[in-house]
Amino acid sequence: MQRRIVLAALPLALSGCGFALRRAPALPFERISLTGFDPRSPLAEELARTLSTSVSVVAAGQKPEVLLQSLLDRRDKVVAAANAAGQVREVQLRVHFEFKLVTPGGRELLPKVGLVLVRDLSYNETFALAKEQEEAQIYAAMQSDIVMQVLRRLAQAPRA
Repeated sequence: MQRRIVLAALPLALSGCGFALRRAPALPFERISLTGFDPRSPLAEELARTLSTSVSVVAAGQKPEVLLQSLLDRRDKVVAAANAAGQVREVQLRVHFEFKLVTPGGRELLPKVGLVLVRDLSYNETFALAKEQEEAQIYAAMQSDIVMQVLRRLAQAPRA
């Protein structure tokens, strides 16, 4: 009984302190088109999925208000450390994304924005499969972080 009362009061207590789940910011436009991405870009897919919760994501020919142009969408893996025998011990995972926001007429609403995320990953050949899965998870987390950063910048864009 007492547990039910506590569980029922928890949402009220959290709402009183100003707690709210993070959500996509409100955007100053209603129709956007994503251009310049590779056909199967995972970043473009996540951006489109996230943007579609607040605006319409349309093809460039369907009269969008703004165009999000991808200038660079790249993932890198660089050896950061090796032992005396030349075996890799640490790698750096990097995600580079550059974009700009323009109107269909070519007016620039946001100039070129460059985002770079870097994460370190220890490596051991013995656990190659597990490290491969960890690498995929880190890239997915970095991609989600970039999507949220892009949304925050889009929210600051002037009206088209």
